[in-house]
Amino acid sequence: MRIEIATLFPAMCEAVLDESIIGRARRAGIIDVRCRDIRAYTLDKHRRVDDKPFGGGMGMVMQAEPIWRCWQAACEELGHRPYTIYLSPQGRTLTQGIACELAEKAEDPSLFLLCGHYEGVDQRILDRIVDEEISVGDYVLTGGELPALVLTDCIARMCHGVLPAAAAFEDESHFSGLLEYPQYTRPEIWEGEGVPEVLLSGHHRNIAKWRRDESLRITKEKRPDMFAAYLAKNDQNM
Repeated sequence: MRIEIATLFPAMCEAVLDESIIGRARRAGIIDVRCRDIRAYTLDKHRRVDDKPFGGGMGMVMQAEPIWRCWQAACEELGHRPYTIYLSPQGRTLTQGIACELAEKAEDPSLFLLCGHYEGVDQRILDRIVDEEISVGDYVLTGGELPALVLTDCIARMCHGVLPAAAAFEDESHFSGLLEYPQYTRPEIWEGEGVPEVLLSGHHRNIAKWRRDESLRITKEKRPDMFAAYLAKNDQNM
């Protein structure tokens, strides 16, 4: 799996990507996530990558040329054109289903994530290289770095070898269309409250049934929209 993140703040991204599960997977060579500094591809001696917007307005706009040169360098290094995503509030809202789609593209051929900043990016480069735009929600951030990191984490954890087994992510919220069941750990009694007896029984079929029933209950309570969609998809009456 190869993911390229084009950003003005590579150190910010590296600080997150070097930690925890994703950091261990990178060091083990299971996934290949690289941060490209867009400033390294500008021809301006002051490493300037933005300018005032035509037509007036507040803020600055990222220039097309540095991004174009950054993207071309990635293409040359990869030996092919990566599937290119611009992190934008105008894009498709990220879901687990979309993450699964993009995980396949990260395997073959690869992903190039473009992080915008300031007032945005010159539309001409977006028209030239971007395959689609992805949003992490209906709100606006100061830049695309946090969304790129969210997307990378969401995709990378599904790569074979990153987590102990596929069940580690397949059992979690949203993957099956339901929210996850409650989890408990030691001690068995905490502040007078015990763990549900079924989880102590060792009866795997009963545990599986309890977990499914709890997932259905929690989804119905917390996300009735998801519950309705799940019923419609699975044609069940509950």
